[in-house]
Amino acid sequence: MASSEIYGAPDARTAPASANLLAAAAILGLFAISAVLSAPAPGFDELAHISYIAHIQSTGNLWPALESMRLLDPHTFQFTDQANYLNHPPVFYALLAALGPELEGHPQAILAYRLFDVWLTTVGLAALLGLGLVARLARREFYAFAIPLVCIPILAPLAGTVSNDSLAFLGGAVATLGAWQLTATDRNKWLTVALAGMVVAAWAKFTGLVLAGVMVSAVIVYLTWHKRLCWTTAVPFVLACLLAAAPYFVFFLLYGSPTPETPAQIALVEAARATGWSDLPRGSFPAYLLYFVGSFIADWMPIGGRGTFPLLMLVIPAAALIAALMGVVLSLRRLGHSRETTPDIVVVAGAIALAVTFALHVGYSYSYSRHFSTGWVANAYPRYYLPIAAIVPLAGLSLLAAIDDPRWRVTLLIFLVGGPMLFLGLGASIG
Repeated sequence: MASSEIYGAPDARTAPASANLLAAAAILGLFAISAVLSAPAPGFDELAHISYIAHIQSTGNLWPALESMRLLDPHTFQFTDQANYLNHPPVFYALLAALGPELEGHPQAILAYRLFDVWLTTVGLAALLGLGLVARLARREFYAFAIPLVCIPILAPLAGTVSNDSLAFLGGAVATLGAWQLTATDRNKWLTVALAGMVVAAWAKFTGLVLAGVMVSAVIVYLTWHKRLCWTTAVPFVLACLLAAAPYFVFFLLYGSPTPETPAQIALVEAARATGWSDLPRGSFPAYLLYFVGSFIADWMPIGGRGTFPLLMLVIPAAALIAALMGVVLSLRRLGHSRETTPDIVVVAGAIALAVTFALHVGYSYSYSRHFSTGWVANAYPRYYLPIAAIVPLAGLSLLAAIDDPRWRVTLLIFLVGGPMLFLGLGASIG
């Protein structure tokens, strides 16, 4: 059984469970409800997502042909002739189609679906804050873990729109909590939680499969290799992996790819010619990678916060990522010297998942190859990584644990706690 004491001094006061958990969940709930009620038009591809739901309601087909789906008119909610470009598994959309009111011809019905997404995201945040509580983090370390999550700029407005990102976030959060507790306790019930979260994230979207799947797999391989899990756990693990990947096997059989390029997607990419992107010179892969990272950080700013001063404030999330990378390196060193604790195992597993997803994101059809062939440059979406967003503040705490000098330790704590609040308050605009 691994320890998590590296993140808190033995005599430090731990965070009070009920007050912190309920307060932080309430904060996100209020933010998201505000985003729901104030959003004048669909965002984050919301129109495409609600059109997917409406198509299932209209046809009764729980696994529709992607090329047959059409978009709703954003004002009348009647179907148009414009093709829908989404290529996600239908599980999330079929669930909402069954639970929610009819969308076609009823624009007001969108509020019920938005509130359902608020609930999904709030439960996901509660699971992550629960991780901070069961880890018995010292109070300051708990704040350094929780506040960056609550203050993710895109989380509240994304929660207030209809999107499969909310389900992916919930699944990833549950998988992260299960992986942490499995590492800390070696109890099989947490293996079940981790695998369930992995399946939920995977059924939401392909990046959920990669992020949660790689992270949980890395934790299970580590625990099995160190004889902390029986080899018999391979049976539920393999079954869960097959279940998680099943929608993408179906897509591969139907379209020849787990992430099909539908005619509407191809047309959307070809629109790069109208923007002038296709006429721009193509850079080398290192140049594109540098551009991609810069765009990724810039897109951390939500819609509405694009002035000069907010862009200057992006130094805060950039510095947080650097601190997290340093924390990952330190956790790897502890792992190499057999001094790892629960946080180190989860941080390294999560870092592997993030690295694999980033490599696929940049190198697969989503990004560089698409840019090289068409000039397309709109792919650096931070929301893809939200399912295991908790790895970043956990990695920051790994760096904090390595600092002995009280002055530097306090300085880093102030940054980890205050930086996200400062960025949210001065650099971002929500609502």
